[in-house]
Amino acid sequence: MISEDQQEVCSEYSVDPVDCDSVLQVGIAFATTGQLPLNALRHPPTATTTGWYIWGGQLSANPEFFDQMHASHLEERVPELVRYLALPPGWRVLLAPGQVDAWFDPSLTEVE
Repeated sequence: MISEDQQEVCSEYSVDPVDCDSVLQVGIAFATTGQLPLNALRHPPTATTTGWYIWGGQLSANPEFFDQMHASHLEERVPELVRYLALPPGWRVLLAPGQVDAWFDPSLTEVE
């Protein structure tokens, strides 16, 4: 379900919202979510995932960097990010003190 805050963010960026189904999985780097900046990017969703990957600080190439978690728990882990979760696939978000950046990255939706 898309919240009013999420609809507002999508309107601000002139995009149609795409639900982040709370029963689906997100990739989240638990060990880094307290670090800044907080980063998120969205690939196209699959049958079991929302497409969102979330981490704090620097991204790692380690294949074990991301853990899986149901999207329903994001409010507890990264409440400041929840209002951006209806941004469609291809969007990135960076949150830091006094800074909010959200932008479309076409490379996230390219088919390999």
